Amino acid sequence: MAGAAREDGKPIDSKAALSLVAELRGAFASGTTRSYQWRESQLRGLLRMTDDHEQDIAAALRSDLGKPELESILYEVAMLRNSCKLALKELHHWMMPEKVKTSLTTFPSSAEIVSEPLGVVLIISAWNYPYLLSLDPVVGAIAAGNAVVLKPSEIAPATSALLAKLLGEYMDNSSIRVVEGAVAETTALLEQKWDKIFYTGNGKVGRIVMAAAAKHLTPVVLELGGKSPVVVDSGVNLQIACRRIIVGKWGCNNGQACISPDYIITTKDLAPKLVDVFKSELETFYGKNPLESKDLSRIVNSNHFTRLTKLLDEDKVSNKVVYGGERDPTKLQIAPTILLDVPRDSLIMNEEIFGPLLPILTVDKLEESYHIINSGSKPLAAYIFTNDKKVKEHFVKNVSAGGLVVNDTTIHLAVHTLPFGGVGESGMGAYHGKFSFDAFSHKKAVLYRSFMGDAAIRYPPYTDGKLRLMKALLGGSILGILRAIFGRS
Repeated sequence: MAGAAREDGKPIDSKAALSLVAELRGAFASGTTRSYQWRESQLRGLLRMTDDHEQDIAAALRSDLGKPELESILYEVAMLRNSCKLALKELHHWMMPEKVKTSLTTFPSSAEIVSEPLGVVLIISAWNYPYLLSLDPVVGAIAAGNAVVLKPSEIAPATSALLAKLLGEYMDNSSIRVVEGAVAETTALLEQKWDKIFYTGNGKVGRIVMAAAAKHLTPVVLELGGKSPVVVDSGVNLQIACRRIIVGKWGCNNGQACISPDYIITTKDLAPKLVDVFKSELETFYGKNPLESKDLSRIVNSNHFTRLTKLLDEDKVSNKVVYGGERDPTKLQIAPTILLDVPRDSLIMNEEIFGPLLPILTVDKLEESYHIINSGSKPLAAYIFTNDKKVKEHFVKNVSAGGLVVNDTTIHLAVHTLPFGGVGESGMGAYHGKFSFDAFSHKKAVLYRSFMGDAAIRYPPYTDGKLRLMKALLGGSILGILRAIFGRS
């Protein structure tokens, strides 16, 4: 059952899912996954799999999304490779107990925090970066010593099939499985008791995942999304700013990314200049007819194409297009599109766009942007372009988002020392680097004592003197302890 279904080829139902979890619990109970050797071997297997099949992965991503090879190799294959290499380099250190201080209350004693695997975990991944977002959490789950079930997205079927095939060949299938399928299979999996569920996707399904997990008191990590704003201040290099916004928007799966810039806020004075630079740079990057460009992903399927078309064709929005807007429904392509001064009550400003449309809102003063951002749900990311130190500080202090980037977009994703995750409706929990290991670990508190230093004051009969001394010990004051010993209040 490394792949889509049971060995008889039928879909996974509740009974089969229950059996699968039982098998993995047996494997976990054997202790195999806890050893450094197992964790290392599986991480090396993932790395070897990625190296051996780079072109197969790129071909699957091209089939599912029309994703350019450069984006596939850099943003999926190379980033997964880096995650594996980091985990292999740091694994010994991550697994070591962390020594911590103790207090007078427990003297003499020592203490440590032990990272232990949670058990059997379920990872449900997304379609937009179907290789990276499937396996990056798996790296953390394996490094932490868990047994894993991966459910890839059926909306990216070529990548899902490739993952099922390759993990079946390269991984220890007694402890790591892939289940393909759609809603029925995911529902069957969610009915089971897991030790953690890691979900990447949208808030609607995130709520379903969380409700299912609550029945078993299962903890969750939800990597969701939101409307990630970009604030552009005057006095910046507009060409560089526009290029960095373009690569974060259209250069990341044609806007189909959870941290993709969703809308821009700038001043009324700066907006015309900003639009002109966008027009020039977009033509430089994608040509006069971007629908013919080989450097843009297509829209993933007809449902999403229809959804984006509806946003673009709304009466109060359709006349706001200042660049782009071309589309080809037969090829599921929509050109990079910029809209200026869209109404804030329009459809496009009230849901995550997740596509190649970029509205620009204008304000009289840049300070008004904070109210616009904070009046909505907290986004997964927020970006600002400014050279003003006070503006930077104010943005960092007053904008709540999963992550912030100053003078660029999306690249915080590549910094493994930063946690990646949402806040509020953009998600809960975080991963990447050591944070991935921690996401799939229980931090077990351990206190060591000997039989030395046993204190009678802990035991009945209780007296006023014992009470004074215990209060002083708990307070941690040497002077207080001495006063209690000598009977002074």
